Amino acid sequence: MKASTQLNFKTLWITIFILVVLNVLGTLFFYRFDLTKDKRYTLSETSLQIVKQVKNPLSVKIYMEGDLPADFRRLQQETKQLLEEFHAYNSNIVFEFVNPLENKDESMDLVKALYQKGLTPINLTVDDKGKQSQAMVFPWAIAVYNNKEVNIPLLKNRMGASTTQKVIGSIQHLEYSIADAINKITKDKQKKVAIIKGNGEMKEIHIAKMLMQIRESYYIGPFTLDSVAKDPNGTLNALKKYDLAIIAKPTETFSDEEKQVLDQFIVNGGKTLWLIDQVSADMDSLYNQAGVTLAYPRDLNLNDMFFKYGFRINPDLIKDEQGSPIKLATGEQGSATQYQDFIWKFAPLVSPESKHSIVKNLGGIKFDFASPIDTLKNGIKKTVLLQSSPYSKKIGTPFEVNLDIVSEQTSPKDYLNKGNLPMSVLLEGSFHSAFENRVLAFKENSFLAHGKPTKMIVVSDGDVAKNQLDKNMEPVELGYDQRSGNLYDNKDFVMNCINYLLDDTGLINIRSKDLDLPLLDKEKVYENYTQAQFITIGLPILILLVFGLVFTYIRKRKYSK
Repeated sequence: MKASTQLNFKTLWITIFILVVLNVLGTLFFYRFDLTKDKRYTLSETSLQIVKQVKNPLSVKIYMEGDLPADFRRLQQETKQLLEEFHAYNSNIVFEFVNPLENKDESMDLVKALYQKGLTPINLTVDDKGKQSQAMVFPWAIAVYNNKEVNIPLLKNRMGASTTQKVIGSIQHLEYSIADAINKITKDKQKKVAIIKGNGEMKEIHIAKMLMQIRESYYIGPFTLDSVAKDPNGTLNALKKYDLAIIAKPTETFSDEEKQVLDQFIVNGGKTLWLIDQVSADMDSLYNQAGVTLAYPRDLNLNDMFFKYGFRINPDLIKDEQGSPIKLATGEQGSATQYQDFIWKFAPLVSPESKHSIVKNLGGIKFDFASPIDTLKNGIKKTVLLQSSPYSKKIGTPFEVNLDIVSEQTSPKDYLNKGNLPMSVLLEGSFHSAFENRVLAFKENSFLAHGKPTKMIVVSDGDVAKNQLDKNMEPVELGYDQRSGNLYDNKDFVMNCINYLLDDTGLINIRSKDLDLPLLDKEKVYENYTQAQFITIGLPILILLVFGLVFTYIRKRKYSK
C-alpha cells in the first residue's frame, strides 16, 4: 500500500474518532452559544427556573403565520427563535404557528373564537413602494398546560408609536411575555393579596381589571376593616396572614384603631400599595353645563402615619403641560356641534425616567388630579418611580377647576424651577411604628415599635388603577381611555409594583432587559431601491461569479502543466 494511501486512511480514522468523541461529549454536556451582540437569545436565570417548573407537556399556539407584513415577519421570526430556546432547555415545551385566516370556510368561526378569548386582531395599512393594502394580524399566542390556558400578548401597544416601533418594543418584551405566561400556568399560587375595604375605597367594578390580573398569579380577597371596632386584635391577626395590602383610593377617614392595624401589619413585614387621592376631584363632576368643579383637600387621617414612614402627600393638584388628550365639544350645540382635541393639564401623562426595574421600558402612564409627594429623611431608602414633567407646577386647594383651562396660553417661564414633582415613590427598609411613644388605640400584647424590613409603594392618585366602564357598564382594559381612544401603560405599572412588592423581581428584571434592535429606514430604501436590490441580491451573486472564475482560472493553470 502506498504511503499516501496509508496517510489518507490515517487521517480518515482520526477524523472519525474526533467526530465520535465530540458527539459523545455533546450528549453528556449541554450548552448553547449565543453570538448576538446583546445576547437576546440567552435566557435569563429567572426564565430557566420557570422552564424547570414544566413537568408535563406544555403547548404554545402562535397565531402569526401566512403572508405577514415585513415588521410582523420579524416579530414572528424572533418569537420562533426564542421559543426554540425554551424548547431546547425543556422538551416538554412545544409550539406551532397557525394562520387563522388560511381556510376561508373556517376562518370566521376561528376569528370569533379568538375574539371571545380576548385575542383581538389589529388591522394594518401596509405600504409597499407607495402601494397601500389592508392586512389583519393576530399578534397573540395561547399556552395550554394541564387543561389550563393563558393568553400571551406578542405586540406591546405604545401610544403614538409607529408599527415598526411597536414591533421593536414587543421584541424587547418577548422573553418576559412568554416566561410570565408559563409561570402563571405552571406555578402554584403562594402569596396572598388583601384589598382593603371599609373606608370608601373604589368599588370592585372600577378595579376589576386589576383584580383579574392579580388573580392570575396570587390569591386575592377583600379585607374589611369594619371589624376593628369589635375585635381589633382578631382583625390584625387575620390581616397578618396576607403578604400585601392594597389601599385603593379611600375617601373616608381612618379611625386610630384601623390605622394601628395597618401600622402593625407594616411593622411586622407586610407590604403595602397606597393609591391615595389627597384632593377630592374627578372628571365626572366636570362634565356638567358649567364645566366647573371644586377641588378641595381630603382628610383621611393618615398624614401622621405617612410622616412617620418618611413621606407626605400634599393636598395640592399637579398642573402639567405634558397632559393627556381630551375631546371637548366646540361650536353651537345641536347638529353643528364639533369635537376637538385638547391637552388636559390636570391629567399628567408621565413617561418614566427612572431606571428602576418597576418602570424601565414602560410607556406613558396616565394620572387624573394627582398630588405631589414630599420625601422626608428618616433612614428609609426612597426611590422616585414617577414624576411630572419639567413644565409642571402645583396648584393649592381649594381650587375651582374649569374646562376653559384648555385654552389658556402659557410659557416655560411659568414653570421655572417648579417641575419634576414626585408622583410615585418606593420606600424600602425597617419602618418605625406611627404609634411609637404614643398611647395605643387598642391594647396589643405583641405591639412592635420597630419591625422587620419591608417595602411599600405610594402613588398620589388612585385613578391610576381605575378602569373605565363601557356603555354596557362593563369594565374596559386598565389604562384604556375611551374619551381619547388611547391605551396607556397603567396596567403594566400597577402589576410591576405588585410583583416587586411580593418579591417576584426576576420577572420584572426580564422586562427591563435591553436589546439592540436597529430600525430600517424604509424611506431611504425606497429612494435607493435599485441600489438596495443590487447590494442585497446582485452583489452576493457577483462575488460568487468572480470567485468561480478565479478558482477555475487557477485550477486550469495548475493542472495544464
